[in-house]
Amino acid sequence: MNIAIIGGSGGIGRSFVEVLAGRENVDLIHATYHRNPPQMQHPAVNWHKLDITDESAIHTWAEQIGELDWLINAVGMLHVPQQGPEKSIRQIDPVFFLRNIQTNALPALLLAKHLQRHFKHGRAAIFATISAKVGSIEDNYLGGWYSYRASKAALNMGLKTLSIEWQRTLPNVVVAALHPGTTDTALSKPFQRHVPEGQLFPPGKSVNHMLNVLDKLKPEDTGKFWAFDGELLPW
Repeated sequence: MNIAIIGGSGGIGRSFVEVLAGRENVDLIHATYHRNPPQMQHPAVNWHKLDITDESAIHTWAEQIGELDWLINAVGMLHVPQQGPEKSIRQIDPVFFLRNIQTNALPALLLAKHLQRHFKHGRAAIFATISAKVGSIEDNYLGGWYSYRASKAALNMGLKTLSIEWQRTLPNVVVAALHPGTTDTALSKPFQRHVPEGQLFPPGKSVNHMLNVLDKLKPEDTGKFWAFDGELLPW
């Protein structure tokens, strides 16, 4: 298998790289980072610097790699040093809102645009992106977090729409949105005190759960939203 892991230097992405590099059937992993080259090295892992909000950079990178069996996009943002998720509509800031869209929603579509030819080998393949349960419109009972919720809902719609197109043009590819559960990473760190006991996962545990889901996916499963435990989530 040839795999691309986008955001391989983050908490969840790094665990994907580490776990998948240890699989005997994995030949090559193209793992990306944004700023600082990761120290983790493995014969099966090639590291690439990539800003996934820059379409020209994605195009250039896509020209450098070959066929792909899996793509896992693990990039996401919830807060920045100057601003966290909104508790009230009064806190909506246009720049922060658009940055959420730019980071959480748009990159998956840009990756699909420039990598679709890499999936035309006919083998069973997966195009997966880490989403979040709070992006489910039907499951929204608490409100708040406007920018993050909206960006993940936009991501989910993009993936669903992509799955419909690729059922015609790339029927071998399963398009999947994944909810990792609350994971002990920098993204969730400011909000962990509210997580019930036993529901905060180390990255490795979350990744192993999600890999159990990915390993079982078949073409008829395309265009769905999966929780880490295999539950099918409502859009």
